[in-house]
Formats: sequence, C-alpha cells, structure tokens
Amino acid sequence: MENGAVYNETTEPQAKQPHRPFVCTLRHLRGWRLPIKALQTILSLLAVICEEIVENCIKCGGLYFFEFISCSAFLLSLLILCVYCTAVYETLGEDKVQRV
Repeated sequence: MENGAVYNETTEPQAKQPHRPFVCTLRHLRGWRLPIKALQTILSLLAVICEEIVENCIKCGGLYFFEFISCSAFLLSLLILCVYCTAVYETLGEDKVQRV
C-alpha cells in the first residue's frame, strides 16, 4: 500500500490571524494602570510646554536639566503606552518587554 493512503491528515491547518500592528488593545493595561499612565504622559507633555514658554532666564542650567528630564519622561511614557496598547507587546514577547 502507498503511504499516502494509510496516513491521512487528521487535523485541519490552523488559520493564521491577520497581523495588525497598530490595533489598540487594552489587554495589558487594565484597571487603574491605563489612566495613571495616560495622566503621566499628559503631565510630562504639559511640563515640556511650560518649559518652552520661558523666554528669559538668568541661570539656565536648571531649566535645561528640567527640559531634558520632562522631554525624556514624555517620550518614554509615550513609548510605554504604545508598546502596551498595541500588538507590539505580543510581537516582542512578555519576557523581552519585562527585560527592557
């Protein structure tokens, strides 16, 4: 007998889900974590805007440091929101996201 006749496929191939990287999901930021992270992003953006309003300063070292910190906080919190609220989290894997 021919091997093809004896061994037939017993399972159907699994259908692949369409890859949509920019779909928003709230699966990983549940409860109070999403509003807190969104508030952090908004407040850090507000800090950047308030810093840009200052036109004259006598000793600007502290102001430049504040600008660096507030801009970094805004960009990092925006990145965290993008990773946790899109399909990037599943693409990278939980262990890699936790490591970073």
